[in-house]
Parts: sequence; C-alpha cells; structure tokens
Amino acid sequence: MTVQAYILVQTNVGKAAEVAAEIRTIPGVTLAEDVTGPYDVIVRAEAPNVDELGNLVVAKVQVVAGITRTVTCPVVNI
Repeated sequence: MTVQAYILVQTNVGKAAEVAAEIRTIPGVTLAEDVTGPYDVIVRAEAPNVDELGNLVVAKVQVVAGITRTVTCPVVNI
C-alpha cells in the first residue's frame, strides 16, 4: 500500500503558477494546483513508504525555486 500526503506550499508573490507547473513534473506527484488562501499551491503525492515520501518532499519538492514554506499532511485511513 502506498503512502499518500497533501503538501501545502507557500510561494513568493506571483510564483504560484510557476511553482505548481514545476512540481507537476516530479515523479510521485499526482496533483499540483495553485489555489487562493493561506497556501499558494496544494500538492497530492504518493510514495511506497514514509521514508520515500519524506525524501520526495525534502529532496524534490522543497528545492523548487520560489517556495518559501511547506507543510506535509499525510493521509490516514481511520
């Protein structure tokens, strides 16, 4: 079973669309949309396990130019 998460992204002013477009190209990202509100981009991602999900967020998503902050919210099945 894969691990899934939503990644809430804040960007520099005017960079949301550019950041979302780049994040969409990252393997493991299933959705990246620019939105309004306290976050600028919401990402849905999946990985085979928690360690690989963490690596995806830290090594691939957080390094995208224009991102100022991320919050990762793992999906739980209760």
